[in-house]
Amino acid sequence: MKQNVTRRNFLATAGVAALATGLAQGAEEGPNGKAVKIIGVACSPRKGMTTAKAVQAALDAAKAVDPRIQTELIDLGGLSIAGYSPKPPEDAMKDILPKFQDAALGGVIIGSPSYFRSLSGLAKCFLERLAPLREPRMVLADKPFGVVAVGAFRNGGQELTIGQIQAILLCYGMIAIGGHAPAFQGATVVSTKDDISADELGLKTAAQLGKHVGEAAIKLGKSS
Repeated sequence: MKQNVTRRNFLATAGVAALATGLAQGAEEGPNGKAVKIIGVACSPRKGMTTAKAVQAALDAAKAVDPRIQTELIDLGGLSIAGYSPKPPEDAMKDILPKFQDAALGGVIIGSPSYFRSLSGLAKCFLERLAPLREPRMVLADKPFGVVAVGAFRNGGQELTIGQIQAILLCYGMIAIGGHAPAFQGATVVSTKDDISADELGLKTAAQLGKHVGEAAIKLGKSS
């Protein structure tokens, strides 16, 4: 049966459609304006362990900066990611890379364990595989990033790991963000028997770093 379209039911239908559109936009923009997304990446081969927890602590602090900030943790533990190749292989990066092409992306926090006073092999492979974001356009340029490093003891290579990751991300045109005293370079966390909860100082540096990345993401988002 053909339904008669009256002015009343047309306006009612239009109103429902407008409300649905408004709700969708609100979900994208957040309660106080355009959404700003901060992605944290835990580059430890051990899923859900200390590096992931340290990065999450930084993300929680970033999210608390402003209601517009949305966060996501990507835990690379257990995933297969090869290093750079002119012809990228089919692996887990296929699903991860598009997240860094999101127009809402406002900042990044990278976490790595300190292995032999250096970033993990998984971190190196992941960062190399962001290469498609450099050409033909520097997709990540002028976006802030912070680094979280986890070691087995204080000054166990965390600062070296942070510097190595910073050097790589500067090649993507990103802006390095540090924390505050006593960890100006980034977050330095100590894991004792696979537990970081007792490292109050280290968790403080993670929170300071996350807060600083969140603040930078909001400021740079306004200026772009």
